[in-house]
Amino acid sequence: MATVSPDTTAPNRPVAGVLWMVVTGVLFVAVTASVKLTGGRVPAPQAAFLRYALGLIFILPMIPAIRADRLGIRELKIFAGRGAAHTVGVMLWFYGMSTITIAEVTALNYMSPVYVTLGAVIFLGEKMALRRILAVVAALIGAIIILRPGFRELQAGHWAMVGAALCLAASYIVAKQISDRVSAATLVALLSVTVSIGLVPFAWAVWVPVSWHDLGILFLTAAFATGAHYTMGVAFKCAPVTVTQPVTFLQLIWAVALGYFMFDEGLDTWVILGGTVIISAISFITWREAVVSRRKVTPVSGETKF
Repeated sequence: MATVSPDTTAPNRPVAGVLWMVVTGVLFVAVTASVKLTGGRVPAPQAAFLRYALGLIFILPMIPAIRADRLGIRELKIFAGRGAAHTVGVMLWFYGMSTITIAEVTALNYMSPVYVTLGAVIFLGEKMALRRILAVVAALIGAIIILRPGFRELQAGHWAMVGAALCLAASYIVAKQISDRVSAATLVALLSVTVSIGLVPFAWAVWVPVSWHDLGILFLTAAFATGAHYTMGVAFKCAPVTVTQPVTFLQLIWAVALGYFMFDEGLDTWVILGGTVIISAISFITWREAVVSRRKVTPVSGETKF
């Protein structure tokens, strides 16, 4: 997971920023689809481990930046804590991806920025104005619309995605606490290393033989995720987050279309409605933060993905 922070002072190149964010959304949907293609043949902890282990090749160019940061024991402990939270989050995400629809996974993942907003208030001392409170409430209503408890039987995958969003939000909050002391390359690289290590015992416990076909798919998952985080960073450099944020909603549209045409998942208007409510609330929160303060505590949707 990359933790590149959106830059509200970015140069005004809105067309380029929007186009790069469109590419980012396509790549993140490709991440989700590639995991779905494994068809549950690889247990979630093992699939998550292979995704991160195979992705370690992409951090080799980052080694000079890591060495330049001269990390101490305190920083390593922080990274270890972040890695632990993220390890749990990715296992839950991979499990959810294997049991519920792509549209539901995408929509529920939009809740991570909302959890980060709440966590910033509780743990980082951020103040929450009435507008932000209302936006958070709206996002929670959007999640309820998607889940519809009491109106249908909820699967374990739905709760797994709720837990995944919470864990990934915790990972992001930890990253924000140390992002001013280390480079973005170090944040990305050490997350990959710590999560790979953290997943080892869980993957070992459920290990099954993996075909070359599934191994290739998981390598593509790692490549898509790395590419998405890169293009997202480029988008932030081209235009303010208030310009690029609304584009992230396209991920839900593409996820719905992909699930319908490729995986025969059908169309769920409640998921689309709930996702629209959530992303609208996130966009409002992001816009207010850009107007009121230069401090950035809420990631754009997709920033806490894999």
